[in-house]
Amino acid sequence: MESKIPPAFADLVSREKKALAYLALVRRDGSPQVTPVWFDFDGTYFIFNTARGRVKDRILRRHPKVAFVIQDPDNPYRYLQVSGRVVDEDENNAVEQIRDLCEKYHGHRYFKIAEGETRVTYRVLPERVQGMG
Repeated sequence: MESKIPPAFADLVSREKKALAYLALVRRDGSPQVTPVWFDFDGTYFIFNTARGRVKDRILRRHPKVAFVIQDPDNPYRYLQVSGRVVDEDENNAVEQIRDLCEKYHGHRYFKIAEGETRVTYRVLPERVQGMG
């Protein structure tokens, strides 16, 4: 498997395609936890955003290895399988980043931040990428 996005699947990571990533993590007890999430891709890193204290945040801080699938919303049998590791976690500009994601998925930048909520951005370096379908 290669760590680059196969050209035939590049549309799945574009801002124009509103594909979700199904992020798989491992809980402390060893059981799996899967969540559909918004994502961005900057050409090198996959970018996720969550709030401090949520399940994703707690797991990613403890166990920075991840796997996820990006499924084509137009053809569910076409997808990318990605595994990698968190290389950066940052609260700076995380509110702007979640608003960027809101714009990608909903066409507007209004994303309500709960009172007292701290947003965090995670950057994942893909180590294995495989396209299917």
